Amino acid sequence: MDTHIKIFDTTLRDGEQSPGCSMNLKEKIEVAKCLERLKVDIIEAGFAISSPGDFESVKTVAEIIKDCQVASLARSVEKDIDAAYEAVKGAADPRIHVFLATSPLHMQYKLKMTEDQVVENAAAAVKYARSKCSNIEFSCEDATRSDYDFMVRVVNAVIASGATTINLPDTVGYTTPDEMKELISYVKGHIDNPDGITFSVHCHNDLGMGTANSLAGVLGGAGQIECTINGLGERAGNTSLEEVVMAMRTRPDVYKAQTRIDTTQLYKASKTVYTIIGQQAPLNKPIVGRNAFAHEAGIHQHGVLANKATYEIMTPESVGITSNNLVLGKHSGKHAFETRLQQLGYELDKEELVRCFEEFKVICDKKKVVNDDDLEAIVNHSIITEDIEDGYKLDWFSVNTSNFTTATCTVSLEKNGEKFQEVCLGDGPLDAAFGAINKIVKPEYHTFADFSIFSIAEGKDTIGDATIKLHAGDNRTLTGHGLSTDVIESSIIAYIGAINKLGKKTGSEE
Repeated sequence: MDTHIKIFDTTLRDGEQSPGCSMNLKEKIEVAKCLERLKVDIIEAGFAISSPGDFESVKTVAEIIKDCQVASLARSVEKDIDAAYEAVKGAADPRIHVFLATSPLHMQYKLKMTEDQVVENAAAAVKYARSKCSNIEFSCEDATRSDYDFMVRVVNAVIASGATTINLPDTVGYTTPDEMKELISYVKGHIDNPDGITFSVHCHNDLGMGTANSLAGVLGGAGQIECTINGLGERAGNTSLEEVVMAMRTRPDVYKAQTRIDTTQLYKASKTVYTIIGQQAPLNKPIVGRNAFAHEAGIHQHGVLANKATYEIMTPESVGITSNNLVLGKHSGKHAFETRLQQLGYELDKEELVRCFEEFKVICDKKKVVNDDDLEAIVNHSIITEDIEDGYKLDWFSVNTSNFTTATCTVSLEKNGEKFQEVCLGDGPLDAAFGAINKIVKPEYHTFADFSIFSIAEGKDTIGDATIKLHAGDNRTLTGHGLSTDVIESSIIAYIGAINKLGKKTGSEE
């Protein structure tokens, strides 16, 4: 019988720590729902002690998610463990994830602790966490640069104190597959009581070996892989969930392992996360990239036409890429709209359906046909766009620009039924439009952190998906999204969305 490998997703914790990938509460909830539909085993919802906003998001996810364990990270100190437990105690199966560094480098320069002190501190922290709940994971931070026999001491101590999962992470992406396999095998084979203990791997991708190292850990005896959607994470990122899952699914002869992941949800989860952070998958991204199932070379095309298995080791349908691209238009009714969304895997409540259908009709007036990519963009945009109460909304704009005159833009915004108009000159149409908006809103000081526009599909009438990220003076990052066939309009909508958040003081990053 194949070994069951638990999938521990840390998109909402380690992934969200990646620069430019911060999410607000609404976005985190949507990602958590995607992970639940994927059937991941554990969702690490955040680092509860890090901020009031993070505590609230962990608590909310824990209360909403019913089909996965929900975990919070905690340092090996009581205040962290208290915050973690208070945040996850409402979960169907709460987990506290405690960590402490075990490498000589970290112990000397970061912790300033001896080996004996580390063993004592780790055991005491796990014992305290175990007094809160029974599901305790302990991580030996920087395990791949730690002494194997010392880690055995630490692991024996924390298991005796009540840890049920032991994570040996490659925190800085330093190790190699052979070394990771040996590490898991050695520690697992030398501890006093391995029965009932799950060993885990958490590999970073600094040398491009995150997926390979995680799979090597499975060969060494690991029963859990810690990963993120699209491989998001600090520095070069984490192990990519979609890659390790499909590797085990495609090569059961090698790994003799299986997960409970519903792989048909992979593509949707990937697109949702990329939309939220305002990015697109690289063309050659394994599993979910646009070219993952594309064949241009003539010999490849001939082979695929004869038998797909000649050049495809998995099918697009297996990861949720549908071949039925039903085209809708302005004469399509709400029932056809809802039916196609259900076929694409979207279950919307009545309010969400009405909002998405209204946006669909607006798009239909601007382009002849609306395909599946357009529908997914409309739904994702509607779900993640935060409707700020008392916020500004675009009424209309008019822009005059050329390559030999100064651009001029007049903008009309609406707020609480009242309309405001301003005009501004600028270095191009968007600079003028943003200047006019600033005259109306008079926002606090901010700088542009990122500004991107992506085409949703092919064709000159495609929808432009704009994302704007602003840095506020209090170290917040505010993200706005805009969707329109007019890239100026989508950019203006995105800027208004970010400006609305700028005026909403939350006390934490959005």
